[in-house]
Amino acid sequence: MRRLNPLHQWRAHPWHGLGPGEETPDLVTCFIEMTPFDLVKYEIDKENGYLRVDRPQRSSAVLPALYGFVPQTFCAERVADLSPNATAGDGDPLDICVISERPIQKSEILLTARVIGGLQMVDDSEADDKIVAVLANDDVWGGAREIEDIPAAMVERLHHYFSTYKLIRGRDVSVSIDLIYGADHARRVVEAALADYDEHYGV
Repeated sequence: MRRLNPLHQWRAHPWHGLGPGEETPDLVTCFIEMTPFDLVKYEIDKENGYLRVDRPQRSSAVLPALYGFVPQTFCAERVADLSPNATAGDGDPLDICVISERPIQKSEILLTARVIGGLQMVDDSEADDKIVAVLANDDVWGGAREIEDIPAAMVERLHHYFSTYKLIRGRDVSVSIDLIYGADHARRVVEAALADYDEHYGV
């Protein structure tokens, strides 16, 4: 029986074992958890790095972009400091939505995205920012540098999705989107999440 090379025995953990990219905060590496075709909410299992089914989507709203996170980021004190209505970070890697002209139907993939803005979302008093980015080498959207460079309808769809994706009849929703911000603030959020990660997980 062939023995496994110990360097390749296990795959890298998508959150801790992959890098955020060498040109952060402008260009970031993204691990994609969900595609616009998913009707089930998937999230990374923080312990083992595989995708776990979180819940079926109850709302009829469809995720309007690729969705995942930036490796080696963490939303804690510094991220919360950039969100006036939050009392803490949500304790997760930094979420990112990536716009691509060509349909990408696979999840658990890596891509490079250019940061152009974000949504300042607060969920149950915790900062839960959604960075907005474009696929870096996209033939249509790759030239975008600011959130105003993509159609307003795309931003409205993102706003609507995240405002409603936790709606359950008879329950109060504690989600608010307090601000839609541009590339400068988005880069500060990325830098804050990188610094929070270094403080909590850095060696």
